[in-house]
Amino acid sequence: MRSFTASLFARTAITLAVAFVVFQAAASWVVYRTLIVPVAERSADDLAGLVVLSAQTWVELPPITRPAFERELARRHGLRLTTVDVGAAADAPRFAFRRQIEAALSRRVGEPVVLRGVPGTSAVWLTIPVGGHELQAGFFPDRYAVKPPLAAIAVIALGAFLSLLTALLLVRRITVPLARASRAASQVGAGELPEPLPETGPAELAELARRFNRMAAEVRELLDNRTTLLAGISHDLRTPMTRLQLNLEMLRDAPNPARIDRAIRDLDDMNTLIAGYLELARTTRAEARSRIDLAAWLAEQAREHGIAWPGAEPCPVDAGPLALRQIVSNLIQNAQRYGGGTAELALECAPRHARIVVRDKGPGIPEDQLEKVFRPFYRLEASRAQATGGTGLGLAIVRQLAETNGWKVKLANRPRGGLEATLELRR
Repeated sequence: MRSFTASLFARTAITLAVAFVVFQAAASWVVYRTLIVPVAERSADDLAGLVVLSAQTWVELPPITRPAFERELARRHGLRLTTVDVGAAADAPRFAFRRQIEAALSRRVGEPVVLRGVPGTSAVWLTIPVGGHELQAGFFPDRYAVKPPLAAIAVIALGAFLSLLTALLLVRRITVPLARASRAASQVGAGELPEPLPETGPAELAELARRFNRMAAEVRELLDNRTTLLAGISHDLRTPMTRLQLNLEMLRDAPNPARIDRAIRDLDDMNTLIAGYLELARTTRAEARSRIDLAAWLAEQAREHGIAWPGAEPCPVDAGPLALRQIVSNLIQNAQRYGGGTAELALECAPRHARIVVRDKGPGIPEDQLEKVFRPFYRLEASRAQATGGTGLGLAIVRQLAETNGWKVKLANRPRGGLEATLELRR
């Protein structure tokens, strides 16, 4: 029971039902005070006027016509007039708006009136002194009294039921996607990639599903990168370590400067690999941003890498300087390494974004591999030699840094040969 009351449906349904009942109660009180009570008081005054007027008329009629008048009153208005003592000694039964009727009769008669009843009957009686007679006037409250507002009670009950039904429909539209997202989150926590959530429904839930799907894909990609990173460490370090071990064993018997140089180069290769792995591992956190003029900043990068810079108008952006430097440096180095030793820089500055373009004149990349080269350890060059193929982490670092900082990077073959790498930043 506790789990049910703690559910979103139960709490929403109870809140809606209570709010509706409170609103209906307040509305009923307003209607009662401003409509029902005034109508009841007017009806009571009309009834009192009819009773007193009938009594006065009865007194003024000849005795021979009084019985006919009494019958007509009973038939038309349900009133009884008689001089006979009907035995109305008990207090009248309670009925709605009795107080208003007694007050109206008291005003008309000129003295306090208390309604009396006869045991075994539903009629109420009062005594009216008029013309030297003590007339007994009686009527049936069910005919004149305003009935209790049973319809209002029914409306409140129906409204409470409808509010619960509405809560069920509304909350179901919310809880079903949330429950699906909860199960998917559990799968992500277990290292699995769940089925994409349907990006439908209200705008907020659709946006939540889109963000969750993107997050799940990113988490899965991070897990894949971690697995690939560990596998790459195991694979790429094994070769230089084996060579280093072999050289050390041979140095036991015959020290040789050439072997020592090869061992040092193997250590340098391992340091380079480890530095690349650590650099990739550090690309999962966004860097604090600062204001940078891309035109001046690219001019400095061009001088540092020894390439031509055609110049550009000032283009200020908010960006992380270290991440930006790492991305542009990697793109320039790739262009110089695989693009025939030359690279070109360009800057496209628009009101909403800025694009840094690095072009080369190399052979380009096959279209079906333009996205694959962003994978860790993926190399177009088949050998594992760093001199020709690098570590295979450069573009993976570029993509990871760009996505972490909210930028976009893509590769495209140029129509006249060569490759074009574009980094897009929001301004």
